[in-house]
Amino acid sequence: MAETVQGSINIANDVLADLAGYAALECYGIVAMASPSLRDGVAQLLSRDKLRKGVAVTSDGDGVSVDLYVVAEYGTNLAEVAHNMSDRVKYVLTTGAEVKVSSVQVHVQGIKVRK
Repeated sequence: MAETVQGSINIANDVLADLAGYAALECYGIVAMASPSLRDGVAQLLSRDKLRKGVAVTSDGDGVSVDLYVVAEYGTNLAEVAHNMSDRVKYVLTTGAEVKVSSVQVHVQGIKVRK
């Protein structure tokens, strides 16, 4: 029979940012993650190994708050894509890391035509 061990688990915000970044990239209509800052009005695309730079996770009293900076595909309904991505990220963080998510904010930094 399994024995219950007392203690706590701490998950770093960088780990949560990685989970959120991978979940966001799986969503339809998302081309890439982007840097939070725009250079000369142009979004800087991030490679897969730098996903966490496009995600900001902050802890607050109610759980965690997530800001996602993305580049969307041209021709998609941005409101629907952002809503689906928000739901997907909440689901992944609550089921995968058992973290309460208080809010998910989606910042579309650019639009790109997928080739």
